[in-house]
Amino acid sequence: MNEPTNTSEKKTEVLEALSDILLVLDKNKNRIEAVKGVDDKGNLKTVAAKMSNILDFMRIDKGDAFSNFFSNFLRRLNDPFQFRFFKAPAMDLNEIGRKLQEAKTEDQRRALIKATNEGKIRVLFGSTEMLGTGVNAQKRAVAVHHLDIPWRPSDLEQRDGRAVRKGNEIAKFFAGNEVDVFIYAVEKSLDAYKFNTLANKQRFIGQLKSNSLGVRTIDEGGMDESSGMNFAEYVALLSGNTELLEKAKVEKKIAALESEKQAFIRSKWSSVSKLEHLVEELEARTSRFERISGDWNNFQQRVQRSKEGNVLNPILLHGVSKDAGIKEIGAKLSKLAAVSQTGGDYGEIGSLYGFHILVKTEVYDKAGSLEHYNRFFICGEGNIKYTHNNGIITSDPERASLNFLKALQKLPNLIEIEGEKIEYLRKDRTVLNDMINSVWSKDKLLADLKTELASIERQIQVSLDSEQGRKDPVENTETFIHEAQNSSHFKQRNK
Repeated sequence: MNEPTNTSEKKTEVLEALSDILLVLDKNKNRIEAVKGVDDKGNLKTVAAKMSNILDFMRIDKGDAFSNFFSNFLRRLNDPFQFRFFKAPAMDLNEIGRKLQEAKTEDQRRALIKATNEGKIRVLFGSTEMLGTGVNAQKRAVAVHHLDIPWRPSDLEQRDGRAVRKGNEIAKFFAGNEVDVFIYAVEKSLDAYKFNTLANKQRFIGQLKSNSLGVRTIDEGGMDESSGMNFAEYVALLSGNTELLEKAKVEKKIAALESEKQAFIRSKWSSVSKLEHLVEELEARTSRFERISGDWNNFQQRVQRSKEGNVLNPILLHGVSKDAGIKEIGAKLSKLAAVSQTGGDYGEIGSLYGFHILVKTEVYDKAGSLEHYNRFFICGEGNIKYTHNNGIITSDPERASLNFLKALQKLPNLIEIEGEKIEYLRKDRTVLNDMINSVWSKDKLLADLKTELASIERQIQVSLDSEQGRKDPVENTETFIHEAQNSSHFKQRNK
């Protein structure tokens, strides 16, 4: 290794080994520069972040002294809220930071993103609009730093999505498929209000999407895989009062229980309505079952059989002699099917084993014109009309004459079907009755949580009252939350 050739190089080497530099994003200038110091009037002095100015940079000792240094440093500034500060190693400043706004054309923008993915650009700065949707610079991304706080949850999601997404090779192969996310904020400033707004918006949007708005109180949420971030934690940290976080957790439990209770009450009311309809249907099914069973019993008592044991078909039709053969009966039925006009009523045309044979003229729409057709039924004392082949008479005389006998022979199957439906309805009736008579078992737990919430709220109020006026308002706003000490920092799982 070559030895340093002059005093300047030796000094630079020592500085880089023992300290970091302080960079600043000036919101007014919209430019990243290196901090040089603070003048006598409290104005921040900066220089271009270039290696040629390295001896002019303000230096920060590596280690835990950063927090105390920065607290004193901010007190000297006239307007600390104008700037966003962060420390960085004194490496080649041509690589450490590039703003996406430098790309004036689409080709330059693509070249900038490509250089970032290739590792030629180490840090990429950009606004939500410039570095949001459509920027695929995630290949070597290890961290996302939010230097300001947006007003919309979707903006934070878009920012994080530049790194927390498919195609991040560093996260996939070297970081357990995770990406660090840092959010910087000033304690007890507008940042806390903005995070509270984000929290409310995110909860409301999320619960609307999941159709989980069971109560008026919006679920505070928590850090989990579905929501990813918990803004309530940031609100608590930035307010300087961690009791707010405990309050949020209790409110979440209360909201969940109240939602569960409302669902329980709705279920009871729904069960009452369902039971009323079920009882009506059960009564109708039971009556139908009894009438079909009665018709079947009558058929069995009246049925005639041949010497061979076959069921006879002694069908009687009006206008046809009792001794008519199968062809004559079939021809009569075919004629009735063609010319009958009952006007939608049931017309009796004959009988079989004491059951009435009926015909009904029905109308249907065919290509814009009304067509008529006749259907045939057989009906007993139970006043239930049975059919075979959907009541349509075939042109074959023998099959046509057997239509009504086959309809009666279906009764055992109909009885079985009705019996199964009745049994199913009776089981449902038992379940609905149990639901209607049940009592929600978590009333005491809900009451205890509400008592706990009231206690926490009193503690928070006492804490706020005791702190009011005790601290200098200016001093309270000058504590900077940094990544190593008090920053809001979490890891997000890469998709």
